[in-house]
Amino acid sequence: MNLHRRRFVACTTTALLASPFARAQSAFPDKPVRILVPFAPGGPIDQTARILSGKLQALWNQNVLVENRVGASGIVAAEAAIKAPADGYTLLFSVIHHTVLPSMKGNLSYDIEKDFLPLSLAAVYPIMVVVNAEASFKTLNELINAAKAQPDKLTFGHSGSGGGAHLAGELFKLQARIGLSDVPYKGNGPAILDLLGGRIDVVFADIPSALQHVQSGRLRALAMAAPERSQLLPQLPTASEAGLPGYVAQTWGGLSVRAGTPAEIVTKLNSDIVRVLRDPETRERMQGIGAEPVPQTPKQYGDFIRSEMTKWDTVVKRAKLTMN
Repeated sequence: MNLHRRRFVACTTTALLASPFARAQSAFPDKPVRILVPFAPGGPIDQTARILSGKLQALWNQNVLVENRVGASGIVAAEAAIKAPADGYTLLFSVIHHTVLPSMKGNLSYDIEKDFLPLSLAAVYPIMVVVNAEASFKTLNELINAAKAQPDKLTFGHSGSGGGAHLAGELFKLQARIGLSDVPYKGNGPAILDLLGGRIDVVFADIPSALQHVQSGRLRALAMAAPERSQLLPQLPTASEAGLPGYVAQTWGGLSVRAGTPAEIVTKLNSDIVRVLRDPETRERMQGIGAEPVPQTPKQYGDFIRSEMTKWDTVVKRAKLTMN
């Protein structure tokens, strides 16, 4: 009987270890994790994702791969993430575009709220109002007054419909009650180049895109579109301080995972992401590229996403913005 019992126990143990349930109970992660980034390599979102991937890789002793799934203002990355198994091994680096697309485009193949679970905001990238250093307007109020005196004559450049720079400009127009003509570009870089060349009048630029030109004196920053001044440019007033109360616009990025991912894996991912974001070295590296780390709980990030959807839906409707 003892021999039979030992054989039964051995067989049962072997079967359990081979079962999907047993594998699900193994330490997470036990294979490489992917972070799908909706933009091309080299930009602030991509750089942030790579900083986080390196830190998570060291923490987990497991490969964490950044995959750039570029196209359709974030749709390509979201669609790839939604097709992956709901096991926590594929993360979406969700961005501001994902909260604007439902209003600007509609008819999406996914629902950013229902089909994904929020993990944590990763970083915000404050936007500043920048003009050419030779421009006649030297303050935010002077820019607003010039735009009022010449309705729709002044131009603002941006990196494409639905992006942070575009939305920041449209919000600025609405709150300042002015007209500006928008000029879309394929990225922030070309817009900044034309601003440097005097071919457009203003850009609502995230800090990574324009900081070096402001510091060199080739561009003039008029205000920071943030609730507080930036540590990178402490002398630059906020828009509220400069004459446009309540004007706040920023780009951002965070991490989400497919709905249906086990709760314990969501908790594990959030805990480790927050741990990495609070690491002093991570903070220093992110601030070096103009990003401000913002560790959050899944609920906080979910609330943030919903607030962004509401805010930008209002702007999209009032400005009558669309995306083909």
